[in-house]
Amino acid sequence: MKLRFTEGKYPGKLITFCGLDGSGKTTLINMLDDWLKSKGINAILTKQPTDSIRSSDMFRAYMDREDHSGYDYRALSLSAAADRVQHTSQFIVPLLENGKTVISDRYFYSCLANHRARGYDDPWIYEVSEHIQKPDHAFFIDTDVGTAISRVRERSSERGKYIDVGLQHRLREQYLKIATDCGGIVISSSDSVEVCFGKIVDGINPIIK
Repeated sequence: MKLRFTEGKYPGKLITFCGLDGSGKTTLINMLDDWLKSKGINAILTKQPTDSIRSSDMFRAYMDREDHSGYDYRALSLSAAADRVQHTSQFIVPLLENGKTVISDRYFYSCLANHRARGYDDPWIYEVSEHIQKPDHAFFIDTDVGTAISRVRERSSERGKYIDVGLQHRLREQYLKIATDCGGIVISSSDSVEVCFGKIVDGINPIIK
């Protein structure tokens, strides 16, 4: 099954970035933000899921700890999906209606990738996607799992963070499948950051103009 996004036409533009933690999303998002500013476009940067979900005990248990026995992942997936619907309809769409350019660090694709990578593929997640705005451009930043983990470990606050390596491999596989199914643009961060960013600029130039 495929995601079935809402395809509302707005004067503003929505650009999304997905990929493994440590894939290089943040660097490229910041470069794009600076590039847009040089063109006189002040983009709004946001992220999904929002902090209300990220700070919850259930989310942190799955992100930071090996023992998840106290929670059902489907409950977290439902909570995250609801958060994305709320964030999209009440935050992103009004900005698009007002002609703003919005850059989102992760999007509903991440919800589906995590859901599938953990062994689920429930029909409801595709139904929920009908209430999510389709991005004007969806970039998937791809890197090998070893490199991504090394980058995460370089962060002083995350050197001892629990990482499910097997899950990271399954997530990468799912991101690549979703990009193919949804017409996303895969950017390999095995290339230099300058080459990666050049591909992003080539991708968004038509919609920015």
